[in-house]
Amino acid sequence: MTITGFPPPGRFVHPAVFYASEEEYLSLLVPFVVAGLEQGHPVAASVPARRLRLLREGLGAAAEDVLLLDMEVEGRNPGRIIPGVLRRFADRHPGEHVRIIGEPIWAGRTDAEYPACAQHEALINLAFADRDITIACPYDTASLDEHVVADALATHPLVWETDRRYGSDHYAPDAVVDRYNQPFDVVPDAVTLEVTTSAGIRDARRFATGQAGRLGLSDDRTADLALITTELVVNSLRHAGGTCLLSIWRDDTHLVCTVRDDGHLADPLAGRRPAAVDQDGGRGLLVVNQLADLVRVHTTPKGTTTHVFLRMGD
Repeated sequence: MTITGFPPPGRFVHPAVFYASEEEYLSLLVPFVVAGLEQGHPVAASVPARRLRLLREGLGAAAEDVLLLDMEVEGRNPGRIIPGVLRRFADRHPGEHVRIIGEPIWAGRTDAEYPACAQHEALINLAFADRDITIACPYDTASLDEHVVADALATHPLVWETDRRYGSDHYAPDAVVDRYNQPFDVVPDAVTLEVTTSAGIRDARRFATGQAGRLGLSDDRTADLALITTELVVNSLRHAGGTCLLSIWRDDTHLVCTVRDDGHLADPLAGRRPAAVDQDGGRGLLVVNQLADLVRVHTTPKGTTTHVFLRMGD
């Protein structure tokens, strides 16, 4: 996937914030927040729950003036962070410089989640190329693997550490999007349905909900799966040549809905832009990202496969 439009360093502020202890975390981020508040900037922070408590305590009374969000909830699926966290806050404050702390990658992220997280960090640069905004992304260098830190240098044009700030010589967000455009194998015992016409959409939805019942997905999540299946199948039939394969399976913790077609998803921000109030259609992938616990997409000129994960037991 070749992507154009990534801004050069300096068009907006997007640093990786490297810390190795709670003390370093606070020494880097509390002044960033306080300085923003003193300058009248709207400030938000979406970080994992343990860091959220630490940041709230470190800010003291100033925390009352900051929108504080639990990234483990808001950003469980990395694909919904740009529209549901970053853009949602920034768009509330047009004409103002906005400061946001976003920590989407932590040591508890799974191997299945990480490629989507890395792509998300790269795509922030594309999504906010023309915005007056600072998005600071903390990385715990004491607990994260070396390749994660290396990826952070590629997805962020700037780096903040306790004793210095500098530009990254390894900034290459397009390369990260390409690197993690990875296939995700469907298990051999997945059950598959071919859908060829719009008349098959109802059958696809019935098939998906039936498999959800067989595999033990909760009723609430089964309703989400029905909507997800509808949106993905409609997208495939409309944009990818009229045929798709729908597969349902589960791993130890998730039910997985996979849709394969012959289309090529050329827009890396598809499903990551908030819908305009007067927008007619075009909300399908956005809805999928909002409902899913994880979305992984693998796209080539020969076809696209979308894997949607719904956590069992929720």
